[in-house]
Amino acid sequence: MKDKIDLYRAELKAGGASVHTIRAYISDLTQFFLYIEKFFPEGKVEAGQVSKLMLRDYLRDLSQNKRCNKTLSRKMTAINNFCIFLVRRKLIARNPLSGMSMPKIESYVPTYFTEKEIETLLEIPDQQSKFGIRNRAMLELMYSSGLRISEAAGCRIKDLDMKKGMIKVLGKGNKERIIPIGKPALESLHRYEKIRYKFLSKFSDDSLFLSKSGRPLTADEIREILDRYIRLVARTKGYSPHTIRHSFATHLLSRGADLRAIQEMLGHSNLATTEKYTHISHTDLMKVYKQAHPRSKEEG
Repeated sequence: MKDKIDLYRAELKAGGASVHTIRAYISDLTQFFLYIEKFFPEGKVEAGQVSKLMLRDYLRDLSQNKRCNKTLSRKMTAINNFCIFLVRRKLIARNPLSGMSMPKIESYVPTYFTEKEIETLLEIPDQQSKFGIRNRAMLELMYSSGLRISEAAGCRIKDLDMKKGMIKVLGKGNKERIIPIGKPALESLHRYEKIRYKFLSKFSDDSLFLSKSGRPLTADEIREILDRYIRLVARTKGYSPHTIRHSFATHLLSRGADLRAIQEMLGHSNLATTEKYTHISHTDLMKVYKQAHPRSKEEG
């Protein structure tokens, strides 16, 4: 089975899938095939022998372990796409998921920091430390431009135009987009650029954010750094580095930014993905309306 998964990994890479997407898909496939080994006496699993019964058993096990429908749907999508690949390559005769319905994904409203919480978060990194200066620049850039962690990890010096206040990022599906950078973020980036040489080593390249060894910071390393700061600010369970991106979109929308412009800056291919932020914004707008409009309340 490993040889088939390796073939699929190569196809995903050739098709422009991000490193994060490839890693998630391969992890989901590996987990599934390890699980269904119990159905085979010798533990040898062949994709052509996978049945709907095995898939349903796997879903049931995930559900019992409190996995949400969004996670179940993602895992089933990974398996389904892999089976489609195998059918196309004539490595199996049929797709065992054919005809199976995917778990219904619950709608949700993204969590987000208040503007005050964001200000507190941005003030935490110690500006007397080279690491604090770097981390403040990362936080400022991610909030200012709504970057994903993987996009922040992929930023290069050549992508940054300090004079114009713009940055070019490579998003999902290897799609490039150019995003504005706010003045506070530019100031933090300028401060970091002045001391970036302190991180340089023989391992360094053109990556914007470097580790203490001089290597480019990975997405996982950035996530770990940001998590430490977020734990000091977040009051609500579920806050994560991705909440910074949610906050970017929510705060823009609440202040009247055009939804299409936000979609462009976030790199969403579908406007419906961006529209989930309108639920939050409408709540904020209603609060403002009730507080400010002279006829928002019934007269007593």
